[in-house]
Amino acid sequence: MPRLSNRVDRVKPSLTLIITAKTAKLKQEGKNIISLGAGEPDFGTPEHIKMAGINAINNGQTRYTAVDGTDDLKNAIIKKFARDNQLEFALNQILVSSGGKQSFYNLCQAILNDGDEVIIPAPYWVSYPDMALLAGAEPIIIKASIEQGFKITAKQLENAITKKTKLFVLNSPSNPTGAIYTFQELQQIADVLKKHPHVFIASDDIYEHILLTETPFTNILQVCPTLADRTIVMNGVSKAYSMTGWRIGYAGGPVDIIAAMRKVQSQSTSNPCSISQAAATEALNGPQECIQTMLVEFKKRHKVIVERINEINGFKCIHAEGAFYAFFNIAEAMQKKGFATDTEMATAILEEEDVALVPGSAFGAEDHLRISFATSMENLINALERVDTFINS
Repeated sequence: MPRLSNRVDRVKPSLTLIITAKTAKLKQEGKNIISLGAGEPDFGTPEHIKMAGINAINNGQTRYTAVDGTDDLKNAIIKKFARDNQLEFALNQILVSSGGKQSFYNLCQAILNDGDEVIIPAPYWVSYPDMALLAGAEPIIIKASIEQGFKITAKQLENAITKKTKLFVLNSPSNPTGAIYTFQELQQIADVLKKHPHVFIASDDIYEHILLTETPFTNILQVCPTLADRTIVMNGVSKAYSMTGWRIGYAGGPVDIIAAMRKVQSQSTSNPCSISQAAATEALNGPQECIQTMLVEFKKRHKVIVERINEINGFKCIHAEGAFYAFFNIAEAMQKKGFATDTEMATAILEEEDVALVPGSAFGAEDHLRISFATSMENLINALERVDTFINS
């Protein structure tokens, strides 16, 4: 009898974790590694949010809460959805989880059966396919190249949908590419989805407020409210409020789906951290200027690094519209340097120039690299100088 479950064996080791482990080992050896892999803002959590957490501790808010979150936080989430997205939810349509990742995991466990298909546009966030696999489903990957702005077309979606399709995943702004689907593009996608009522939609909006250009954020329910009975909107406080370690994500959706997700959560982690919930309530209800403070710096860094990446021989980078990543094609550089895979090249850059990058194959897009510009301008410039040296050596 095998020691491990079949579902665990279906999940491959994470390339991002492999690079992270190698980076940590080199740092222990005394190497001056510049790491551009972190998917979290390099700003501290704003003071008024931290104080809300401290006050919660001092006021004794240290006990279990309801599995799906406190009413205070759920009401703050409802107000946020109405204020920012013109979406209306009731308390029983909201679930608070320990991070956005748990929201998606809960959803997969709640609605997917063995053999169901989950359509995932690539490049994708690394965990989407594996969480589908852990729920017994089959990830169906639609590739979107740099030439199409890393966004799938309505026609591609139409061609991928089958009778087995249960879920379509939409992440905009995107990790890893920063691509944002416009109102018109979402309208075309919605027109396809309206023809297939058996397909649920997971809208992952975690980077909603990290906007780098004039392209506005639009949620698919703002475009097509009739999809509300099968759309689950997921978000969190990690990126916009620099609260990654506080671990608060949330979802809004149909009552029966949220109830099923709550059931999954009740038998796994139960409620999210009570202190983090108090801080997240303040984040959503309190002053929002802290978001703009971060955006000013992200926009500066984005402009500089895209220009610098395109100066490196064999690299091709387009401007992101949101998030804090640059995702660029390195096929020409790989050929020049004699690398068969982007992982080989990323490993060589790490070992020879002490710069940690994430290979695009981790996101379902071979021959690419992703860097996070959620670090100082000095680090970014120094890192790209080292990469340029590596390419020209």
